[in-house]
Amino acid sequence: MVTASKPVRTAKKPTSAARWRRAATLADLEPDGRATVHVDGLTLVLWRSEGRVYALDNRCPHMGFPLDRGTCRDGILTCHWHSARFDLRTGGTFDPFADDVEVYPVELRGDAIWVDTARRRDPKAYYRARLRDGLEQDVRLVLAKSAVALLGDGGDPREPFRIGLEFGVRNRRMGWGQGLTMHTCLANLQPFLDAEDRPRALFHGLDAISRETAGAAPRFTQTPLPGAAPGILTLTRWLRQFLAVRDDDGAERALVSAVRAGASHVQLAGMLFAAATDYRYLTIGHALDFTNKAFEALDIVGWDEPALVELVLGSVVRGIAQGARQEESNAWRHPIDLVAILETAFAALPVARAAGRSKLGSWHDQATLGQLLLLDDPQRNADALLQALRDGASAVELAGAVAYAAALRIARFHTSNEFGDWDTTLHTFTFANAVHMGLRRLATDPVDVDGVADGVGALLRGVFDAAMSVYLDRFLNVPAAPIPTPAADGTPPDTILRHFPPLLDRQQQVNEAGELVARYLANGGDENRLLATLGKALLREDRDFHSIQTIEAAFRQYGLLRGTPEAAHVLIAAARYLAAHAPTPRAQGQTYSIALRLHRGDRIYDG
Repeated sequence: MVTASKPVRTAKKPTSAARWRRAATLADLEPDGRATVHVDGLTLVLWRSEGRVYALDNRCPHMGFPLDRGTCRDGILTCHWHSARFDLRTGGTFDPFADDVEVYPVELRGDAIWVDTARRRDPKAYYRARLRDGLEQDVRLVLAKSAVALLGDGGDPREPFRIGLEFGVRNRRMGWGQGLTMHTCLANLQPFLDAEDRPRALFHGLDAISRETAGAAPRFTQTPLPGAAPGILTLTRWLRQFLAVRDDDGAERALVSAVRAGASHVQLAGMLFAAATDYRYLTIGHALDFTNKAFEALDIVGWDEPALVELVLGSVVRGIAQGARQEESNAWRHPIDLVAILETAFAALPVARAAGRSKLGSWHDQATLGQLLLLDDPQRNADALLQALRDGASAVELAGAVAYAAALRIARFHTSNEFGDWDTTLHTFTFANAVHMGLRRLATDPVDVDGVADGVGALLRGVFDAAMSVYLDRFLNVPAAPIPTPAADGTPPDTILRHFPPLLDRQQQVNEAGELVARYLANGGDENRLLATLGKALLREDRDFHSIQTIEAAFRQYGLLRGTPEAAHVLIAAARYLAAHAPTPRAQGQTYSIALRLHRGDRIYDG
């Protein structure tokens, strides 16, 4: 028992500015050596152990339950609820699922217990470290807390995004995968979201990386060639030769050597996109989509660190090398040999581009071409694409037409199909979007640089691949669901939009969701509010790779089509896909809610 006549040792006095407050007396700790006090806006628990008094935040940092219900033994405080253990002196936890509890210096002045309530922990630095812990230990709640803390009070989202990016590319032997793709998609969605939803988007991406890397072997990277590297043209040729025989090690070394030699992001894109389109629709589009997302991730964090560029771009090489090539698949060979059609079209590409070069800027038939590509004739579709190039369509415009056609497959998807068939249309759409985004990147520098092979011409093959995939998806529009075209009825747009979240609380409200979006737009609804609402609805659900891909690609395509009738069709497609994949158990939402309430200081425990 501690008495007034027996001095109580105190914690070492802090070196920073102190704010001492009288908290209690020694008698308040009787009979069991603890007391809960409210001091300076804080709720603290005072614990007596082995002749010392300690002050800790009474909220267990794990889930907010009161620590004064816990048990103290041998200087370790154990929470009553989830048995998280804390060192009384430092507040450090022994359990990775919990955070460290904040502790406060104590002084005994006579019988009075004084506590220094000044905060000393730097929350941003602490949660940067905890974010890495959460990724390593695969602890969802730690990731949610870190996302909330790091994006709060004007935090820069690029910083935690980069932490997740670097962790993901280092800790998965197979390299870039679904987790990093979701992480990048959700970062791309940030500008469209309400401010309150941005930490949640970050959390979803980080959680995807954590799940995918959990238990995975790390990735051991290739280093650049020693000394002065060959020219970009030679490295590009080597890259493609190595990938032809599925030699991912040799291909990665050629690529990182180009990075170290100072290749620009446009040159690097030309190398990788050319390599990825040497083969037809690799891994049902994932290889090219992942490659495009790696470039977009580097756009977010910046291109000024060659080591990081090597790490990120090197992570996509294995997927290209080992990807399934559709020229080896039955569907692309029989009953119609689509590969033969494509090879003939590829041979005609240089002449078609040359014929249309003088007419660039005069072609405006993107919507018409997109509708034409839905018809059941792959040869005519290839011919139509070549004719558009002769008529002055740019590579970017051609890719936009195919991406629009792929979006229409989703907008017209009939619910009589099997549920899994949604993914078939999704793969075509995200592949077409990746080709479109890749060509937009290459178009920033259309002239060959340092002898680099024509990346635009190479990636145009992806446009034709996407068109063939649109053709193969034709059975999913038989019959075709009609695209809703309601007239304005005078209903306030906000009233219409309020019905969207409840609609997704019920299964398979696919047509209803498309109709609601069309009605909202017909009544003059604010498109930005619609985008934010679709984003919020996406984040309500548990993370789903394909839904996140679909919404991000739809937002990208919508941004390029804004102001045209076709823009509405893309958002209708997004809403229908999202409705088909809702509701989920929403377990992530529960975790995020706990993290948010803890950050705000809300009372979670009411017992």
